[in-house]
Amino acid sequence: MKVDVLDLKGQKVSELELPATLFEAPVNIDLMHQAYVRQMANARLGTHQTKVRGEVRGGGRKPFKQKGTGRARQGSTNAAQWVGGGRIHTPHPRSYEQRMPKKMRQAALRSALTAKAADAGIVIVDGLDIQESKTRVMAEVLVNLVGTSTALLVMPVKDQNYDAVMRSANNIDNAKVLLASYLNICDLLTFEKVVIPLKTIDALVAHLG
Repeated sequence: MKVDVLDLKGQKVSELELPATLFEAPVNIDLMHQAYVRQMANARLGTHQTKVRGEVRGGGRKPFKQKGTGRARQGSTNAAQWVGGGRIHTPHPRSYEQRMPKKMRQAALRSALTAKAADAGIVIVDGLDIQESKTRVMAEVLVNLVGTSTALLVMPVKDQNYDAVMRSANNIDNAKVLLASYLNICDLLTFEKVVIPLKTIDALVAHLG
């Protein structure tokens, strides 16, 4: 698949043949869904907690005698039917972690990249060298590259240029900066455009095989 290579002003400077292993892979929707659900589940803290009848305070004595009152027999005000009593069948701390083999995760990412490329969601730039770490500069670059669409900027390595791009895009709501090694299915499916510098392509090939 051939795509245009743009500069920071949004002008075409050349053409590039995208690696078929990443951008012409089989699109497996079920696999992408499984990877997305796994990532969202693994992000859950699972720290929710409610008290059962043995953990609430009070209820040490029988509230009233067993017989003669005309009321239903009760043994403790800690029971669930009492106001302030313990809860039953309610959440307790647990792990929501889901496991997924690495090769399946990589296949899901290749599927997502292929779907993005087919939908014209991949933007290749010759470089993201930002001279000034200013939000205004990055905002102008994004308008030139993606217009009003949301953008995921994928950087090759963590260096000075990465830090400059991160600082510039940090206050832009519709943009996010990510390392190629941290590419994930959630961000790929959330953002409308994926901005990839030329140097990042080799990093993606090395990361996704």
